[in-house]
Amino acid sequence: MSDKQHYGPLARKLKRNFYGRIKGHNLKPHQADWLEADLPALSPGAITFEDNPDRVPLDLKQRFGGRPVWLEVGFGAGEHLHHMADLNPDAAFIGCEPYLNGVAALLGKLRRQPRPNVAVHAGDARDLFDVLPNQSIAKAFLLYPDPWPKARHHRRRFVTPEHLAPLHRVLQPGAEFRVATDIPDYVRQTMEEVPRAGFEWLVKGPEDWREPWQDWLSTRYEQKALREGRVPHYMTFRRL
Repeated sequence: MSDKQHYGPLARKLKRNFYGRIKGHNLKPHQADWLEADLPALSPGAITFEDNPDRVPLDLKQRFGGRPVWLEVGFGAGEHLHHMADLNPDAAFIGCEPYLNGVAALLGKLRRQPRPNVAVHAGDARDLFDVLPNQSIAKAFLLYPDPWPKARHHRRRFVTPEHLAPLHRVLQPGAEFRVATDIPDYVRQTMEEVPRAGFEWLVKGPEDWREPWQDWLSTRYEQKALREGRVPHYMTFRRL
């Protein structure tokens, strides 16, 4: 089955519900200008149904010059993405975030300190997964995702088969998948669902989930969790 055959018929049938906010407080005029002026050039490629109705896979080699591609799902205000792109100039980064205020915050950082190896998808990660080629992503990050604390909303969490199956498909064998959260029940669901989806938890002792990664940058979400007395967990998985 070709990539085009794989994506086209499936994607045309998809009618997804999106849960969560796309926009919070009103954007400042200069932030709205950033979204209009900067975002199109930062796109990793044709993702929307309007631009890519047949869901033809993205040509990441052409877009990023053959560099390994790392993916951050839900980058918030972009602190970690901006930081990692600076530490790893030989890698390319795709940041995915539907919340426009967060996207605008990242665009401001990129204006002040450009990172030419960053691309941005301002939308649902599932739409991006539809057009990412098989085994095209070298590393992925899920950092302080929306916890959806009510039990009836747990199916909306990222660590469910709806998201983990396509993530497994697009990750290269052996690729690292990092998850950080301060919500105990999110830890529970992560530890149940991620291994089922074809990932191995890389752990030797308690320090492997209590201590952040050596290249970690603490985000505003983590700082809020620490102020409120919640304990961060850092989980590292490998795609089997």
